[in-house]
Amino acid sequence: MSNNEESNKEEVVLESDSGRNVISTNTPSEEPVISDQKGEQRENHRRLGGDTAKGRRNTNEGNRRGSRGQSGERRSPNNRSLMPRKKQKRKPRGRPQRGLQEIENGIGTNIGNLTGYDFLSNLEEMEILSQEHSTGGSPLLVTPLLNMSLVELVEEAKALGVSTNGVPNRNMLIDEVIRTGFERRVPIVMRGVLEITDQGFGLIVFENDNYRIRPYSAFVSAGLIKQYGLKRGQILDTQVHPHREGESCPFVIKLISVMDDAMAKNQGVAPFEDLIPYYPLERILLESNSDVGWDNLSMRIVDLLTPIGLGQRGLIVAPPRTGKTVLLQCIANAIALNNPDVHLIVLLVDERPEEVTDFKRQVVGEVVSSTFDQSAESHVHAAEMVIEKSRRMVEDSRDVVVLLDSITRLARAYNTLRPSSGKILSGGVEASALQKPKRFFGSARNIEGGGSLTIIGTALIETGSRMDEVIFEEFKGTGNMELHLDRALVDKRMYPAINLERSGTRKEELLYHLDEMNKIYSLRRVMKGVPSTEAMEMLIQRVKKTKTNAEFLMGLNR
Repeated sequence: MSNNEESNKEEVVLESDSGRNVISTNTPSEEPVISDQKGEQRENHRRLGGDTAKGRRNTNEGNRRGSRGQSGERRSPNNRSLMPRKKQKRKPRGRPQRGLQEIENGIGTNIGNLTGYDFLSNLEEMEILSQEHSTGGSPLLVTPLLNMSLVELVEEAKALGVSTNGVPNRNMLIDEVIRTGFERRVPIVMRGVLEITDQGFGLIVFENDNYRIRPYSAFVSAGLIKQYGLKRGQILDTQVHPHREGESCPFVIKLISVMDDAMAKNQGVAPFEDLIPYYPLERILLESNSDVGWDNLSMRIVDLLTPIGLGQRGLIVAPPRTGKTVLLQCIANAIALNNPDVHLIVLLVDERPEEVTDFKRQVVGEVVSSTFDQSAESHVHAAEMVIEKSRRMVEDSRDVVVLLDSITRLARAYNTLRPSSGKILSGGVEASALQKPKRFFGSARNIEGGGSLTIIGTALIETGSRMDEVIFEEFKGTGNMELHLDRALVDKRMYPAINLERSGTRKEELLYHLDEMNKIYSLRRVMKGVPSTEAMEMLIQRVKKTKTNAEFLMGLNR
């Protein structure tokens, strides 16, 4: 060793119970070298034939007692090297929160660098771009293209002069139609519902696609959302620009309208939470002519026993195979026929695909579904988009009816996604998992001086699952109308299988006509002592003999 190296060498002595540890510190660029003088003495003693067991005991004792030095740093018990104290991060329990694109089962969209484009938040620049591409003729509507079959879409593309050769799939064909219209300076108009992500930007999703995010979902910048005060679930009419290289989605360059109104009106809308709720006052009549294509008898009996009003929050409590799906389908058809001004939404969660197809063919209205072969994230996303859209429509003083099948399966989906907190209710239900399903169901209300949101949901019982029973008990009493179905009547093939004693509506006097109410109260008093199965069987036979409920009630005293 040279003299210079020896002059740069220092020795630092650390005292501990196990002996003197000398750390040789070289120049600043070199690593510390650790020598253990007492350990070397033990090794020499062992080699000379000393007490091996005693040496091992001393070594173990030194490892335990000398695990920390004077500086408070942790020392490895084996090699006595200095190690910095590491603060271990606690891993979150339960399922981690997933991003928006992961929620969509990998079927999302590539936004590329759209979040970094400043001109998408500059209204003047976007207005100039919009005017430059609005001189080619009448607008090209994108939303009708999404509702077309592939054959119809090919014919429409050929009519617009778009070459379909070499276009492998539907999405690329829609993209070619949009791009061709844009090159001809035709305004490209897209209508859909706004979905706002956690990152602040938005995407336009569509009713016919169950509000899932697709490659053709248009991008809405965070600046545009902030400037116009846009909310999740609002219906937008927009002018879009085709996607650029490295991106898969078009982007919005102009907002035409929000909720079918001018942009200025959107600024003065009161939030849904600030609206004043009240009991339902306007009745929804389900009775119709006897020649309709659905079970009018069931609708007449529902009108008599459990009247429904605008803003009702109702539960159809049903064991399996008691006709709840058919009953819900009849209610949807009756509402669409007798109340054409009401916006009807049927939400099917965790249902069979064939039932979804049957609903779409039988019901005149909006049908949103997430079948049982899809993930819990898909169930939750469809339900949240439906309720947010419904809230925005109620803020706009509209009447909305949501028929949900079923609230039990929706609560199961929320419970699956809820991170584990250690607070588990009976049946494996997370303590806070039912908060959002209750928010969904609790949104039903009649607004004073405004619109209304009616929610009729089905709840499953007697399924053999303790979780289903717990979910029903949590929702029991939260509604203001309950309609219970009876398996004993189904065994006798008597439909509708309604339990007369357990079914009813709160504040029903606000919905009944005075004469009608007196007659129905008399009917219930007469049937009070009769077993529910026999009473319902008698009621069905009497109602069948008349054509209308008015005729039936007028003949009760005869």
